[in-house]
Amino acid sequence: MPSPYRALFAAPGSKGFSAAGFLGRMPLSMMGIGVVTMISQLTGRYGLAGALSATIALAAAVLGPQISRLVDLHGQRRVLRPATLAALAAAAGLLLAAHLRWPDWVLFVSAAGIGSVPSLGAMVRARWAAVYRGTPHLHTAYSFESVIDEVCFIFGPIISIGLSTAWFPEAGPLLAGCFLAAGVFWLTSQRATEPAPHPREHHDGGSALRSTGLRVLVATFVATGAIFGAVDVVTVAFADERGHKSAASVVLALYAAGSCSAGVLFGLLRPGGAPARRWLLGIGAMAVSMIPLLLVGNLPFLAVALFVAGLSVAPTMITTMALVEEHVPRAHLTEGMTWVSTGLAVGVALGSSVAGWVIDTAGARAGYGVPAVSGAVAVAVGFLGYRRLSRPAPVRGGSVEQHSERAERHVA
Repeated sequence: MPSPYRALFAAPGSKGFSAAGFLGRMPLSMMGIGVVTMISQLTGRYGLAGALSATIALAAAVLGPQISRLVDLHGQRRVLRPATLAALAAAAGLLLAAHLRWPDWVLFVSAAGIGSVPSLGAMVRARWAAVYRGTPHLHTAYSFESVIDEVCFIFGPIISIGLSTAWFPEAGPLLAGCFLAAGVFWLTSQRATEPAPHPREHHDGGSALRSTGLRVLVATFVATGAIFGAVDVVTVAFADERGHKSAASVVLALYAAGSCSAGVLFGLLRPGGAPARRWLLGIGAMAVSMIPLLLVGNLPFLAVALFVAGLSVAPTMITTMALVEEHVPRAHLTEGMTWVSTGLAVGVALGSSVAGWVIDTAGARAGYGVPAVSGAVAVAVGFLGYRRLSRPAPVRGGSVEQHSERAERHVA
């Protein structure tokens, strides 16, 4: 591993919380696509599969920031364990209802309950921020965690789709639940690196969404999430139409591999210039990379196109987290990071739902129009909000040390 990454783990406890976060984030890439695979195998209804995946994402969008807000207020251990138990109970209900062919409304109720799953990525990044705030190591830490996210998306779909197609339909989501339980309970057992709660500052400061910069990021990432949600569902259907459904996991893994490769390289760099400008360029690159998908005619071409598309994902996400840390008070950092994930979750819900409907009515190839349109919307929203992101955020509640000097330390 290159030395900037090696240096991260000199901090006591950093290896443990990062490893636990990796394990607990595997369900992020396994649950949604596992539900799509499971339902499509059991019923053949991609519309229902996409709608259930969307329900999980929307429920997470509603519940996730509230859970993270409670974490900022009371601490990770006290909040994450009961939230995870609720999500696991709902996941068990979904698998049972699907297996026994219960009415659709039972599936949707269970899917909504899975939304109480905590945002492990935000929890781990908050621990890194507590360790390395104000140092260049924080940029490397955010890069490393983005790489971990992409590693999850490389192997998660392969494991989930592979198990559900080769063993039994419920196998993928079942293993995702096991990973979630193990990761959360391992992470919350590590008390020494848990960020201190901020009850007084949190009470006085209101919601993290009071930051105009955060609102721009969240709104843009709704459209960005629609790209991810649509690509997942359409790729499974595209591979299925060509008689190679299990190959969808490999194709989606290459999408994540492109992002992972770019994230590793980006973490070794110290990019100059304004982070807001880099962020907007990243959003534009993500949008442009969706255009070749409209021309796909076979799986090898699709795999290459998605790998290239992935190259812009991790650098954009790394810059996004740096912007959150710049614009959101420290007492609301976990909540602020979760709001970005919430924007993505809402977008995933919209993208997967619309893509499922397009597939059912016009076929899988037409479905790639959904991520192309979503990318264009992301660029438009990013341009409209760019000036708010490029302004220095005011110091609120004594929780954030920032302005341009701080921004350069963190992301330059």
